[in-house]
Amino acid sequence: MSIAETEIKEEYRVLLYYKYVSIEDPVAFSDQHRAFCNELGVKGRILVSHEGINGTLSGTITQTQTYMDYMHAHPLFEDLFFKVDPHEGHAFKKMFVRPRKEIVTWRLGKDINPAEKTGKRLSPKEFYEHLQRDDVIVIDGRNDYEYDIGHFRGAIRPDVRTTREFPEWIRNNLSEFKDKKIISYCTGGIRCEMLTAFMIEEGFKDVAQLNGGIVTYGKDPEVKGQLFDGKCYVFDERISVPINQVEDVVVGKCYHCGTQEDHYINCKYDFCHRQHVVCPECAKKYNHYCSSECEEKDLELQNKK
Repeated sequence: MSIAETEIKEEYRVLLYYKYVSIEDPVAFSDQHRAFCNELGVKGRILVSHEGINGTLSGTITQTQTYMDYMHAHPLFEDLFFKVDPHEGHAFKKMFVRPRKEIVTWRLGKDINPAEKTGKRLSPKEFYEHLQRDDVIVIDGRNDYEYDIGHFRGAIRPDVRTTREFPEWIRNNLSEFKDKKIISYCTGGIRCEMLTAFMIEEGFKDVAQLNGGIVTYGKDPEVKGQLFDGKCYVFDERISVPINQVEDVVVGKCYHCGTQEDHYINCKYDFCHRQHVVCPECAKKYNHYCSSECEEKDLELQNKK
């Protein structure tokens, strides 16, 4: 049996990971890392900067295990923690490894190092217990469209479309809670590392974060994802994944008709590509466009070709 035939029959996995650690030459590291990933055959998106690494990739069990072993053999990443999800195939179409100024785009205007200062890390069980307290403020550390398809019960919805909007939103909306107990969460944990560090810098007294993020919470055998309603948005072709193993609560609403739904699609018109929740009936009715205007523009464009 050939290697290719073996890989077709082998199961696939998705790896999610990050680490804030000083990388001296992100460009050289990215070039070397990209070459290794391409040779290995994994696909995904990895960002590298002076402050660390942030990645999501997919591959067969053999490929992903080789990748994890490779990273753990590196002196900077011996303790790198991987969140692992089974999948039917690749969750990405290509492999991107890119140097960036930040591994998450905050643009804070000042240097804050989460490796030195960040909010207290709560285990899934501790976070679950905090969710049931009346004296705790729960902050969603993701973007608004991620919240809309799934979130922890009682969490405050952030009115932001990008991470760099968070500092202003926090200053304008959360200042009254500086003396309160605040817990935050995000998909895999990386955004809350900086979010809680920023809040501490802004004078918030008691800030904590969900260690490992929503995806780790959903896999905890004791908590079983309880009190998370809807699905968790992910930045790959899966788009969303289930978290709550006990009950299935749909919180998303169809962009067109408002019925409860948790399926995200991109507008079929390439110059729009609006990501929106849509029910099966409306997806068919609007031909996977977000509006009749987009469909008309797309048909006009195709007729010109």
